Amino acid sequence: MAIFDTTQAKRRQGPRGQYDLLLLVALIGLACVGVVMVASSSIAVADSQHIGEFYFLKKHLLFLTLGLVAAGVAMKTELKLLEKFAFPLLALAFALLLLVFIPHLGMRINGASRWLNMGITSFQPVEAVKLVLVIYMGSYLVRHRESVETRFLGLIKPLIVAGGIVGLLLLQPDFGSAMLVIAVTIAMVWLGGARPIFLFLMGLPLMPALVIAATSESYRMKRLTSFLDPWKDPFNDGFQLTQSLMAIGRGEWTGVGLGSSVLKLSYLPEAHTDFIFAVIGEELGLAGVLAVMALFALVVGRGLYLGLKGVDVGQRFAGYVAFGISLMIGLQAIVSIGVNLGALPTKGLTLPLISYGGSSMVLTCAMAGVLLRATYEINRALDARQGSHRVAVATTATDDVAAAALPEHEAEAA
Repeated sequence: MAIFDTTQAKRRQGPRGQYDLLLLVALIGLACVGVVMVASSSIAVADSQHIGEFYFLKKHLLFLTLGLVAAGVAMKTELKLLEKFAFPLLALAFALLLLVFIPHLGMRINGASRWLNMGITSFQPVEAVKLVLVIYMGSYLVRHRESVETRFLGLIKPLIVAGGIVGLLLLQPDFGSAMLVIAVTIAMVWLGGARPIFLFLMGLPLMPALVIAATSESYRMKRLTSFLDPWKDPFNDGFQLTQSLMAIGRGEWTGVGLGSSVLKLSYLPEAHTDFIFAVIGEELGLAGVLAVMALFALVVGRGLYLGLKGVDVGQRFAGYVAFGISLMIGLQAIVSIGVNLGALPTKGLTLPLISYGGSSMVLTCAMAGVLLRATYEINRALDARQGSHRVAVATTATDDVAAAALPEHEAEAA
């Protein structure tokens, strides 16, 4: 009897979860790089506007603080709560996208209606929509797993949702975010088990809309063609890209030194937002560029790896959320870096956790918090599985010992 009591005493009280340390370190690293580079790249911009040389840095730190609070709340929120309210959150996302078209409430900047006037600041709804889309898609894939894997009709609802969001984004217009929504939706459905032929049929109706949207305005056509040869018109259509390429070229292997960028001094447009990667390349060189890319690769790699683990242990919603957020951050980073390197046409997407931006920073931090929460619940499930295995092994060993302790005739009967 004592043997059974000892075994019972050794059993733990329950499974324990933990946040993925490597992922957390990579996210903190990106945020720290962002603070340093916003401080370096925004001084000249703020000084030229006579608003104080550290104006953008102070606001960036404020947004980062709010983002950390949002991340902290997300890390403590059970994912089943988000799964439960996935549809109401989606309805709210559509409402926010529609509000930008209401006069006085929506703000039109540089010909685009992408912001809401919140009085003391502005808010860009698409940043919240990115997170809501991932939550809804994860919930849908859990609820309709068999239908998604076996029938094309199972993809109709995700197609309608993605198409509706893309349509509203193109009306703003926000071509870059629209492409991001399409890519993440298709990728999540594929990871959810959909057949490749279904994915092709799913994306087919969206292609004509994207082509029309890309070619309907002259400025979009210029963006799509100027990046192929920016030096053809370096002072007009190719100005942003040529300045970005010169900045990255000046950095060479180790950079010109932190704070020593020349191109950020009123030459490189949006140096602290869309083209902050070019400043990183100039000041920190190839070494800094590779370090930043490695941090993003670590975030995406750990997210996808733990997402697979989540699906394997039955935490499908957590796994799909990990997939979606990792892809959202990773693809946006790829697009932003590609634009700075001249590999992609200008899209107006910021570099996640690094570029200056209020809505982008706060909501990206919130996404990071949800991703970390997903890793917590996945690790908790893994711990529960391992604990069950250890208990089963201990029980088998205990039974063997107990049987050996019985008299021979009783052992045979047992």
